[in-house]
Amino acid sequence: MRTEWIDSDSMAAALATAQASAPAGVSRRGFMKTGAAAGTGLVLGFFMPGAGRFASAQQAPAKVVEPNAFLHIAPDNTVTVQVNRLEFGQGVQTAMPMLIAEELDADWTKVHGALAPAGEQYKDPAFGIQITGGSGSIAHSYTQYREIGAKARAMLVAAAAEQWNVAPAQVKAANGVLTGPAGQRATFGAMADAAMRQPVPATVTLKDPNDFKLIGKPVGRLDARRKATGTQQFGMDFKAPDSKVALVARPPVFGARVGKLDASKAQAVKGVLAVLEVQTDRGGSGVVVVADGYWPAKMGRDALVIDWDASAVEKVSSAQQLADFKALAQQPGVPARRADTAKLATAPKKIHAVYEFPYLAHAPMEPLNCVVDLHADGCTVWAGSQFQTVDQGAIAATAGLKPEQVVLNTMTAGGGFGRRGVPTSDYLVEAVNVAKVWRAAGRTEPVKVVWSREDDIKGGYYRPSHVHRADIGLDANGHIVAWDHVIVGQSIAAGTMFEGMMIKNGVDATMVEGMGEPYDVPLNLSAHIAKANVPVLWWRSVGSTHTAYVMETLIDEAAHAARMDPVAYRKKIIGKKGRRHLAALDLAVAKSGYGKKTLPKGQAWGVAVHESFNTVVAYVVVASVKDGAPKLHKVTAGVHCNTAVNPLTIEAQVQGAALMGLGMTVPGAAITLKDGVVEQQNFSDYAVARMTDMPIIEVHIVPSTEAPTGMGEPGLPPLAPAFANALFQLTGKRLRKLPFDLASA
Repeated sequence: MRTEWIDSDSMAAALATAQASAPAGVSRRGFMKTGAAAGTGLVLGFFMPGAGRFASAQQAPAKVVEPNAFLHIAPDNTVTVQVNRLEFGQGVQTAMPMLIAEELDADWTKVHGALAPAGEQYKDPAFGIQITGGSGSIAHSYTQYREIGAKARAMLVAAAAEQWNVAPAQVKAANGVLTGPAGQRATFGAMADAAMRQPVPATVTLKDPNDFKLIGKPVGRLDARRKATGTQQFGMDFKAPDSKVALVARPPVFGARVGKLDASKAQAVKGVLAVLEVQTDRGGSGVVVVADGYWPAKMGRDALVIDWDASAVEKVSSAQQLADFKALAQQPGVPARRADTAKLATAPKKIHAVYEFPYLAHAPMEPLNCVVDLHADGCTVWAGSQFQTVDQGAIAATAGLKPEQVVLNTMTAGGGFGRRGVPTSDYLVEAVNVAKVWRAAGRTEPVKVVWSREDDIKGGYYRPSHVHRADIGLDANGHIVAWDHVIVGQSIAAGTMFEGMMIKNGVDATMVEGMGEPYDVPLNLSAHIAKANVPVLWWRSVGSTHTAYVMETLIDEAAHAARMDPVAYRKKIIGKKGRRHLAALDLAVAKSGYGKKTLPKGQAWGVAVHESFNTVVAYVVVASVKDGAPKLHKVTAGVHCNTAVNPLTIEAQVQGAALMGLGMTVPGAAITLKDGVVEQQNFSDYAVARMTDMPIIEVHIVPSTEAPTGMGEPGLPPLAPAFANALFQLTGKRLRKLPFDLASA
C-alpha cells in the first residue's frame, strides 16, 4: 500500500471554498507576456494548472490575470527568475533558476533568483496552491520551469531570425548570446524587446538530458555569499518604514483566555506604546505589547501580570497521555491495511514491541515573525510563508478583505521544517489581529510581530506524539508469517481544510505512510486517531519520522531472529516494486565498505532504508558507545531521487536532514506537558543536535535521467533507525523509544 501525505487532485477540491475568489479559467500551459513597454526587456508569465482545476471545481467564469513575471531578461543581460516557493535553506533559489537557465541557454553568471509574492500564477502545478512542502518544489516544477526557459529561448531565436532575415534553425543560442550564420551576434538583453513582440510558442522540445550543461552539475548557491557575509535579509531583519514591534503574551495552556490583567508596570516601561488584548490561536486570547523596539516590547511583556482562565480547555499531561495511548494500542484500530494474523498464535518465533515517540518542536533557527501594514483598503504583509495561497486567504478573512486586496511578500526564512506551513495560518492570523487592535487604538503604523525562542518552543504546532504496538510471527527460518500492528496518535489533518483528502475511512494517511514498504510482508495495520488539546503539524518528513524508525528497527530485529545479515535479509524480502530501494541500498553498502572493511574495536555498523516523497535514502552508519553515551561516527548515504538537478543541493539536504534525524535521538529531544503547560522553553531544556554531534556524512546519488523526485525531507527518516540498529550490535538492546535512553532500554 502506498500513502501520500497530500493527494494533489483532492487538494484542489478541498481548497475550493477557501479560494472562491481566486482567478480561474486559464489553460494548463498558458503563457502571458507582460511589461510590453519599450526598454523593459523580455518578461514572461506562466500560469499554473491549479487555476484551471479550481475553475472546474467552482465553475467560476474565466478571468484573465496579468501575472508577475516568472522570467525577466533585462537589456543589461541579467536574467531574473521568480521562484514560486519559499527559500528557507533548501536551495530552491538556485535550483529552480537552473531549470530555466538550462533551457534558455543563459549566461549563468547573469542569472538571479527572486522569491515570488502570493499570486494565482505561482501555484504549484500538482497541488493547485502556492506551497513549499511535500518536497515538491523541483519534483512538481521540473517540466514547468524548463518549458518557461525553452519558450523564452524560442522567442529570442525567432526575433533574431526575423531581424537577420534567416531561418530560426540557423540561429544558435548559447551562454546568453545569439549568433547567426554570417557571424551576426546579439546578446539576449539586446534582443529581449524584439522577442517580446514574438508569439509565444504553443509547444517546445526540451533538451535531451545528455545535452544538459547545468542540470546535474554541482552549482554553488546564488545566495551563498549573502548568507556567508550576513547581508541576506530574512523576515526577522525586515522592518517596514515607521513600523513598531509587537510581542504577544500567549496563554500557557492552549486555548486559554485572559482572566484578569494588570498592565500598569508594562505601560510604565519607556518605549512601550500600547498594551492591548488580542485574539490568539485556537479560540484563546492574549495580550500584545507594542513598542518602539524589541527590547522595550520584551520588558513590557515581562512586566505584565495576567491571571489566565483555562477552565474551558483540556489540560494535557504527557505521562497520562502515554498511558492512555499504550492502552489504546492494545486494541485494534481503524483498518488501514489488512492481512491474515492467524499464524501469530502458532509462530515458533515472535517479536512483541511497543514504541514511544514524543511531541517534537520544529525549532527553526529563525523563529516566527510577520510584518503587517493594515490600511483601510488593503493589507500588505511580509513573512516567510510556506503556504502563500492559504495564508493570503486567511489574512484577507481576518482583516475583512478580499484576497486580491492582500499583498503577501515572501521573505527568505531561516528554516521552518513545516512550522511555516500551517493550515490555520496561526501566526499570520494573530499578527493581523494585532494590527486590527492597534488600528482600533487609533494607530496606523505597520506592526512587526516577533516570536522569541521561548515563544517558539512553547507556542505549539508540534510533531504529534505516537505509540506503536507490533506483534510479529516468524517461522523457523525467520520468515515473517504474520504481523499485527496498531498506531495511536493525533491527526494533523483533522479539523483542517486537508481533512477530506488526508483522512480516508477514518485513517489519517500521514500516520501510516511508509508502513510495510518496501517489504513483502503480511502486515495487518490499523490506527486510532486520538484527540488532545495540543496543536499538531507536519514535521520534516511527516509520518515517516516515526514509521521509518519502527519499520527499519523491526526488520533488523527480524533479520537477527533469522540469523541473517541485515542487508542480505532486507534484499531478500524487498518486494518487486523495490527496485530503487535496492539501488540505493547497494550504493550505500558499496561506498561504505560494509561487509568488507574491519571496524575499530567498539564500533559497529547499522543499516536502514526508507522511501518518502518518492525518494529512497539508504544509510549505512558506524557508531559506538562511550561512557554510556551513543556516538555516531560516520554516515554513508545512497540516494535515489532520479535526476539530480544540483548534486550540491542534494548533498546539503541529506546532510541537514540526517543531522535533524540524529537530533531525534539526543536525550532531551522531547516536548512534554504537565497540566496543559509545555515544560520546555529554550535550547537549555529542549535538545537539538549540535556541531559536536555531527558525524562524517558522505552522500552518493544513484545515476538516473528520470524526472526528479523530492529531496527536502527524505534524508531524515532512515537516520535514527540505522543508528539504533548499530547500537543493538554493540549493546544487545532494542531501543523502543525516542529519544534514546540506553540506561532504561
